[in-house]
Amino acid sequence: MGKLFATTLLAQAVKQGQLSLDDPVAKYVTELQRGGDIRRVTLGQLASHTSGLPRVPQQYEHWHRGKYTWSDFVRFLNSWKADPKHEPGQQYLYSNAAFVLLRVALERRFNTPFATLMRERITGPLGMSSTALPLPRGLLGRAVQGYSPMGKPIGPPGQESGVFQWPGAGQIYSSSRDMATFLAANMGELPEHRPMENAMALAQQPAFTVNAHLKLGLAWQNVTGGNLKILDKNGGLNNTSTYIGFAPQQKLGIVILVNRGKQHATGIGRQILHALAQEQSEPSSEGEADPDSD
Repeated sequence: MGKLFATTLLAQAVKQGQLSLDDPVAKYVTELQRGGDIRRVTLGQLASHTSGLPRVPQQYEHWHRGKYTWSDFVRFLNSWKADPKHEPGQQYLYSNAAFVLLRVALERRFNTPFATLMRERITGPLGMSSTALPLPRGLLGRAVQGYSPMGKPIGPPGQESGVFQWPGAGQIYSSSRDMATFLAANMGELPEHRPMENAMALAQQPAFTVNAHLKLGLAWQNVTGGNLKILDKNGGLNNTSTYIGFAPQQKLGIVILVNRGKQHATGIGRQILHALAQEQSEPSSEGEADPDSD
């Protein structure tokens, strides 16, 4: 779900005329101006999973071992060649790498660390005091232990993990109360934060149609199943599973946070929304990302 914070920041900047979804990412991450196909990729394509970039760089650089440093990532991006089946802007291809790059582009545009942008523009104004990247010492005592799908503890509570190894590239920590606030803002239920809600509404708008049942916004999935329209996003790592979703017409929303990897949070969340909406149709499975993605 961390991708929603990046796209909220992006949409805010678009609304304020500070950048455009059509801007090439290389405009801000200037190291990429020496690259090839990466120079054709826009911020909007990064945010809508249509850049053509793979899920993680290792799918392209099979020989690489260990975590990616920033210089490793730049090398990968500059050498990357778009798959003819996944040209930028033409096809849906879920990509964690794209969103890590989007974070960096936002940092470069505002000359501010991503964690600070998030705090100043989203979590601070909304009073989300238990949401951070990385988790500060004062909140470590509240971090839960994460578990593998088989129930084995993975990593100490509060540990940053993932493919990318530089500040601001890790996962975001939050509480159920904070994410309920974030959900309420996305549902337009916090009128005192209208400018932010307007940006969130922009991020929710369909930017790419995958099929009749699934359209992609900026990280948000627009899913239609039966007579119910749901906007949602799932995620997690190998020791967590998460889901946030809402039915805008019915004003119903839900957040699910599980401290165990590869749990079917998306299916559970959609079933609950359908039940609350008294829908008899089967929840859609469209748009489910691998649970090991935030």
